[in-house]
Amino acid sequence: MIKRILKRAATGVVAGIAVIAATAIADDIQLPDMGSPADAILSKSSEAQIGRAIMRDIRNSGMIVEDPQVAEYINEIGHRIAVQANDGDYNFSFFVVDDSRINAFALPGGFIGVHTGLIEASRNEDELAGVLAHEVAHVTQRHIARAIHANSRQSMMSTALMLGALILGAAGGDADAVQAGMAVAQGSAAQQQINFTRSNEYEADRIGIRALAESGFDPHGMNSFFEVLSSQDTASPDRRVPEFLRTHPVTTARISEAKSRAADYPRIITEDSASYGIARARILVDRYDTPELAVEYFERRSYAEQTDFERYGRAVAYQRNGQHREANKIFEDLIHKDTKVIAYHIGLAQSQLALELYAVSRDTFTRAIELFPRNVPLVIHYAEALLQVGEAEQAHAILLDLLNNVPPTPQQVRLIARAANEAGDTAESLYYMSEFRLMSGDLIGGISFLRQALALPELQEIQRIRFEARIDFIREYMSEEQLKQLQRVQPNSTAARNGT
Repeated sequence: MIKRILKRAATGVVAGIAVIAATAIADDIQLPDMGSPADAILSKSSEAQIGRAIMRDIRNSGMIVEDPQVAEYINEIGHRIAVQANDGDYNFSFFVVDDSRINAFALPGGFIGVHTGLIEASRNEDELAGVLAHEVAHVTQRHIARAIHANSRQSMMSTALMLGALILGAAGGDADAVQAGMAVAQGSAAQQQINFTRSNEYEADRIGIRALAESGFDPHGMNSFFEVLSSQDTASPDRRVPEFLRTHPVTTARISEAKSRAADYPRIITEDSASYGIARARILVDRYDTPELAVEYFERRSYAEQTDFERYGRAVAYQRNGQHREANKIFEDLIHKDTKVIAYHIGLAQSQLALELYAVSRDTFTRAIELFPRNVPLVIHYAEALLQVGEAEQAHAILLDLLNNVPPTPQQVRLIARAANEAGDTAESLYYMSEFRLMSGDLIGGISFLRQALALPELQEIQRIRFEARIDFIREYMSEEQLKQLQRVQPNSTAARNGT
């Protein structure tokens, strides 16, 4: 099954998923059902493989928010909830989609997407957590596999098309987007396509509310957000109804049920975390087409009347607009009030760098690293600053230390490739670029970079062994057509060295 998923890199999405569905159905015919009925049609392993395949398409669409501070926050809050709802069968991954519509969606295998519009629309962290808890429950209760199993009496092709619709919905949904290749503009339509039943939604609410309470959030956060969205669903044209209500229909009865469920748990009084305020401010800054408009938004209220997170957003808007002295002053004020907020250290160091206070900026970053070792956004921003001032070797070193301990994103792998290249370590740079291509589903491109590395005259023996072993590993997951294509483009010297 792994090979089938990897082969999809060279085939159409629907065709690839049809193969998976057909195989799953064939297995169902041949084998007795020894576990969950959902397992008979789609195993947890297959769910994870399909989810990874969808994620590659979504990443390649360029719609995922790569801001390390926003990405780190959504994963932090998501995993806090998932650990209470997950029995260890899923490795959850949370990501933010650059889409102003209010929505969130769950993909097979534990991938949870949240639109920037939903984060903006949430009034507090409990409401955002409530949505994440609901989506986590859709995964842990296997609603996707169960929806497919519920339709198992349909023809094999119908089931294949259902899975195809799931993926196409995750990446676009409408015909134009499908024909254009893959877009995530309607990512959440995945749930609409598989038609979660009313019972699925109630079950996701029930499991999610329990996870909310057990993870320290207000269990009423979920129904609170539902009420806000439901109030917008009036006589407005359908196109103005929040997208979340289309993919997760919310009725008065469902809101009442959620309230009743939440009342079974002690009321938890919470305060929004600094990370929530920071992430929301950064998303608000990026919402505007120009830095000037972002500055105008954050200057609507006087500085004295603003919260610290509004002031932070104001400083980030100033940075984007080139007003670095104004930004620097705000960051100094903020860090003086609270040294525990990592974003303030990052913002201060960046403004100092922009003002060409290089030594001061480096000291600010260094002190922050000592306070918050291996914090992902901090290390990423520090590495970017080091590259800006020509200290690529140190950038490579700190990134290597981080990414050896934290699973990297494709963009982080690309950053370390740049650092290695600028540090003069061409072989390792090519190796990283190979990994970047593999994460994008391009197996041939991944091997191509490794071959370039193997052709370097300065290559060390241990690197040669490592790179050749990596090529052998990748080849195991390639289709016959990909292997033939690889043979056609393979340089003779490398071919001889690899024995092909």
